[in-house]
Amino acid sequence: MDLFDIIGPIMVGPSSSHTAGAVRIGYVAGKLLDEPIKKAEILLYGSFLATGDGHGTRKAIVAGLLGMAPNDYRIADSFSIAKQQGMEISFGSAKLENAHPNTAVIRLRGADDKTLEIQASSIGGSRINIDKIDGIDTNFSGDHPTLIVHNLDQPGHVSEVTSMLAHKGVNIATMQLYRSAKGQKAVMVIECDQPIPQDGLSWLEHVEGVLKVTYFSGI
Repeated sequence: MDLFDIIGPIMVGPSSSHTAGAVRIGYVAGKLLDEPIKKAEILLYGSFLATGDGHGTRKAIVAGLLGMAPNDYRIADSFSIAKQQGMEISFGSAKLENAHPNTAVIRLRGADDKTLEIQASSIGGSRINIDKIDGIDTNFSGDHPTLIVHNLDQPGHVSEVTSMLAHKGVNIATMQLYRSAKGQKAVMVIECDQPIPQDGLSWLEHVEGVLKVTYFSGI
């Protein structure tokens, strides 16, 4: 337990889970897209859907997509700011099974037509977990520099990624491997102790069998 478990995060209220956590979910989603957002479809589930209006959850997620922090007093004006920036926003309900009650599914399209879908949950005290990216299971908090590599399920990709990180002097904190089926698509989720240099990310994008490289530099 640390100090924030006792006194809570520095934030604009009213709720650390429904407001501050929602801001963090939007912020991570926007950073993972890594280009200006043109369109966002936000689907809410469980308590996010049932009580989100009173806690400002919708405005909080949009504020995060705009790059705001949980203590930004502009959160209440996020809808109008998004409109001024030309961001098209829509809301709906998510149909999920066995998901955390504070869960959002966010589908983004960027200015250069890059797309991203994430499923994320707010687990209390402003802490969040990214549960899925583009339909494939993940499990990371967004507290550390995180590399997500989508690749074909073939031998050698793990060693290529870890060798690149070692060459750049980046230490791995956690590493998770997922795949849709044998020989199909796979995902690596690697949380790191140091930022990953851009030239390492660019190199990965051109490795044969790598389908997509997504990087989050941390909150």
